[in-house]
Amino acid sequence: MGNYVGNIIICVLVVLSIGVIYGTTQIVKSLTENQHELLNSGSYNWIIRLSLNLLGYTTILLPGYLVYKYVRHSKYLQRAGTGVMSKLVHRCISGGGESGLLDTTDYIPASKASQEQRFIKNETFLLLYCFSGLQISYLTWGYFQEKIMTQEYVNSIGEKEHFKDSQFLVFVNRILAFTISGLYLIIRKQPRHITPLYKYSYCSLSNILSSWCQYEALKFVSFPTQVLAKASKIIPVMIMGKLVSRKTYEYYEYVTASLISLGMTLFMLGSTETVNDKVTTISGVILLAGYMVLDSFTSNWQEAVSKEYGPTSIQMMCGVNLFSCLLTATSLLQQSGFTHSLYFLIKFPSFLIDCLLISICSATGQLFLFYTIAQFGAVTFSIIMTIRQGLAILLSCLIYQHQITIFGIIGIFIVFGSIFLRNYCRNRLRALKKHRAENINIKD
Repeated sequence: MGNYVGNIIICVLVVLSIGVIYGTTQIVKSLTENQHELLNSGSYNWIIRLSLNLLGYTTILLPGYLVYKYVRHSKYLQRAGTGVMSKLVHRCISGGGESGLLDTTDYIPASKASQEQRFIKNETFLLLYCFSGLQISYLTWGYFQEKIMTQEYVNSIGEKEHFKDSQFLVFVNRILAFTISGLYLIIRKQPRHITPLYKYSYCSLSNILSSWCQYEALKFVSFPTQVLAKASKIIPVMIMGKLVSRKTYEYYEYVTASLISLGMTLFMLGSTETVNDKVTTISGVILLAGYMVLDSFTSNWQEAVSKEYGPTSIQMMCGVNLFSCLLTATSLLQQSGFTHSLYFLIKFPSFLIDCLLISICSATGQLFLFYTIAQFGAVTFSIIMTIRQGLAILLSCLIYQHQITIFGIIGIFIVFGSIFLRNYCRNRLRALKKHRAENINIKD
C-alpha cells in the first residue's frame, strides 16, 4: 500500500506526457502530410524528418524523464512495494536489487566471469580476433548500406524507385541485434546485472541518431566523402572521452591520432575517383558532423557505463538495443513508417534480402563492437574502425581497378606506422611504470 499513490501518479504522468507528445506529432504530420514533395525532395527536407523522429523519441523519453524526477524527489524507492510497477521502476532507475533485469542466473564470481570472457589469454591474439570480426562485419554492412541508399530498385514489371526511409533501416538493424542478444542472455549464464536501465537510453539515443545521420548523408554526399569524414573520427572520440569520462591522454596518443587522420586523408584523396561524385552540400556536411559527434559520444558513454557498473558486452548490447527498438518503433508507428516500408518491400522483393543481410552484418558487428570497447576502450575501437574505412576504399580499388596514387601509398604507411608507434609507446610506458613501481617496492 505504501506505493499505491505513487503508482497512480506515475501512471498519470506517463499517460499525460504521451498524450501531449502524440498530439503534437499529429499536428506536425497534418501540416506536412500535404507537402509530400517537400518531404521527399530538396536539400533540407531531412530537417523535417529529423524533427518528426525526435518527437517520436520524446514519446518514450519524456515520460521516462518525468517518472525519474518524481521517483528521485518523492523517495518512491524507499517505500516497500512488491507490485509489478514497483519492481519495474526499481530495475530501471536503481539497477540491481534482488536480481537484475538482464541477468539470467545467480551471480557468477568475478574470477570465473573474467576467465570466461578472456578465454583468449594472449592480448595480441584477442586484438586480432576483434579486429577481424569488426572488419568482416562492417565492411559487408557498408557495402549493403551504400547499395540500399543509392541504388534504384526495379521490380518484375519495370517499376523503379529509391528507398528513402533511413529510420526503418535503423530499426531493422536494432531489432535483430536485440533478438540475438536476448536469446544469448537466456541460453548462456551471465553475471548479475546491476546497471540502471535508464543509463542505456543515452547511448541508445545517440546511436540511432548517428546511424540515421549516416544513412541520410548518403543522399547528399558521395560514399568516398562520407568515408573521408569517418576517417578523422578518432579525434572527436578523444575529445568526448575527456568530456564524458574525464579521461586524460598521453602526448603520444594525440600525436598518433593526428597522424592516423592525416594518413587516412592522404589515402582517401589518393585512391578515389571524384569524376562521378555527387556535389557535397551543406546538408551533407551537417549530417556527417552530426554523425561524428553522436557516434563519438556513444562509444565513450558505453565505455563509461562498462567501467562503472561492469555489465557484460551482451548485457550492454541487449540494453542499448532494447531502447533503440522502443524509440525507433514508436517514431515509425507515429509516422506510418512501417506501412510505407512494408509496401516498398512487397513492391520490390529484393529489398527484403538486402534488409536481412544488412541486419545480420549489423548484429554481428555489434557483438564485436561491445566486446572490443569493453576489452580495449573507445579509442582502440575507433582506430580499428578507422582502418576499416581505408580497407573499404582499398577493396573498391581492387574490385573496380581504381588507381592508387603516391599520396595513397604514403597514407597507408603513415596509418600503419602510427598504429605501430602507438602500440610501442603504450607498451613502453607500461614497462616504465612497472619498473618504477618495482623500484619503489625495493626501497620500501
